[in-house]
Amino acid sequence: MAYERKEISIDSIRRQEDICRDIYEKFVADKARPLAMVDTYGCQQNEADSEKLRGYLAEMGYAFTQDEFEADVIVVNTCAVREHAEMRVLGNVGQLNHSKKQRPGQIIAVCGCMVQQEHMTEKIKKSYPVVDLVFGPHELWRFPELLLKTMTGHKRVFAAEKCDGYVAEGMPLKRDSSVKAWLSIMYGCNNFCTYCVVPYVRGRERSRRPEDIVAEARQLVESGCKDITLLGQNVNSYGKDLGSDVDFADLIRMINDIPGEFLIRFMTSHPKDATEKLFKTMAECEKCAHQLHLPVQSGNDRVLKAMNRSYTAEKYLEQVRLARKYMPDIVLTTDIIVGFPGETDEEFEDTIRLCDEVRYDAMFTFIYSKRVGTPAASMPDAATREDKQRRFDKLLEAANRVSAEKHAEYIGKTVRVLVDGETGKAEYNLSSRTNGGRLVHLSGDKSLIGKFIDVKITSGNTWALYGKVEEE
Repeated sequence: MAYERKEISIDSIRRQEDICRDIYEKFVADKARPLAMVDTYGCQQNEADSEKLRGYLAEMGYAFTQDEFEADVIVVNTCAVREHAEMRVLGNVGQLNHSKKQRPGQIIAVCGCMVQQEHMTEKIKKSYPVVDLVFGPHELWRFPELLLKTMTGHKRVFAAEKCDGYVAEGMPLKRDSSVKAWLSIMYGCNNFCTYCVVPYVRGRERSRRPEDIVAEARQLVESGCKDITLLGQNVNSYGKDLGSDVDFADLIRMINDIPGEFLIRFMTSHPKDATEKLFKTMAECEKCAHQLHLPVQSGNDRVLKAMNRSYTAEKYLEQVRLARKYMPDIVLTTDIIVGFPGETDEEFEDTIRLCDEVRYDAMFTFIYSKRVGTPAASMPDAATREDKQRRFDKLLEAANRVSAEKHAEYIGKTVRVLVDGETGKAEYNLSSRTNGGRLVHLSGDKSLIGKFIDVKITSGNTWALYGKVEEE
């Protein structure tokens, strides 16, 4: 059955804004100064969703705290990609019993990908009475309506029905940083990798219209933002559902044309849709960072086919060579799953060989986590947990070795960085990023935050570089 693209009307969003205004006016009349806490787990898309939650809460009159014992409303925005993330969320939600005992009127909401799974919603309903409101990613646009219902109805509210998802424009945002920003360009996923629950909880691919994205990017630049990361589960398939001739590479060019000094980053790219046009565009657009996160997941063709990744190891390597042809200085990172059902030691060695050839700047490595409802969950698997841990340790050792070697190559060089925040440490009190996204710690005055400066790299380790500000 064909997917029908659905958009939330601007009148529906205005209705939510009216609810925010009504709640705000009630707080003013009661001379109340409410506090909210938003706790986020998972990927950058969840971070972007939390910015919308905070935007709505701010319009309702809430200020923010990170202390659950001070909060009148706590929103826990969850992840469903791995079991560990879910268990961590449930453990922390259970601990909120303590804050609710001290503040009986406290409202606790759990939202995000985890609760879009029916079995997790039922678990919260039965085993976590401390939770007052549950809603999935597709209901985020009407958070004010759901919160008001919880406030006034004096009973628990659950809103996590199955849905292909919507596109909603015009929601307020409250970002954590004025220097860096997440900018969602699309939602959902059509790939159905056999290990992944995302298409089931985030719905089908829905692209925002290019004019809306460019307008938001322009506002960010005009407000002083210097580092914009375009977000999507698979940014390379942007625009396919719009029926227009604007693809992802075209969108990069449109944002690159916005006047100002800033960087464009993006994630995540699916290798099956990474094209020569994209690499050529990245090379030609002076504001586009030479940074590419290209998840390979495995270096073995049989495993890749079982994962439904739609490429071979050699096809992937060809893309890496092509990207480096256009951008010799490109910083490459990846995701790898160890211990996918049926993977043998010999097949795992293919992954090691691919990593040795690519020499990633950094790798994000995970032991396979069974996800209810995905095809991989029912695949036979002879490997023990010890087998998988042994492979994981070997891969991590290789990843850390190459990362340290790559970082050592920076020592003595002067690089351009964007100073993006404070570290909270006396020495090397500022954090910054290179064009390629490498973390650089340095010492300097806070006035440098938000500026592009030259830094001489003095040392480095597996995880970060350390530098000294070059005198002008």
